[in-house]
Amino acid sequence: MTIRYLHTMVRVADLETSMAFYALLGLKETRRWDNEGGRFTLVFMAPPGQEDCPVELTWNWDGDPGLPSDSRHFGHLAYEVDDIYATCAHLQANGVTINRPPRDGRMAFVRSPDNISVELLQKGEAKAPAEPWSSMGNTGHW
Repeated sequence: MTIRYLHTMVRVADLETSMAFYALLGLKETRRWDNEGGRFTLVFMAPPGQEDCPVELTWNWDGDPGLPSDSRHFGHLAYEVDDIYATCAHLQANGVTINRPPRDGRMAFVRSPDNISVELLQKGEAKAPAEPWSSMGNTGHW
């Protein structure tokens, strides 16, 4: 038996806002499917060169009253980044709350506009602790 990872699906309340968030992480739209009959859109976004590892954003045109306000049943998406401090600074400068700052130089958590937890992990060895991150407390939960 062979198994291959395809994608992770998350439901989104506002497609454009969610796409903008994932674009801040460096993901690009790789494909889109608008289903007139089902009244939904699927947008697949992935890091450049990693199109085989997308996140699927599912947006229901007529809203989604079943969309939980806190998607804790989901878990999280995880992405490796070249520089965790620069990535967090970039996200923060664009209005994203750093829920769990990279105090250890290794790991941070943020949330998408739909409360999806996104884990950011430093590529290779952890960076040396540095301000403002090392003394920054958690905000909310992840």
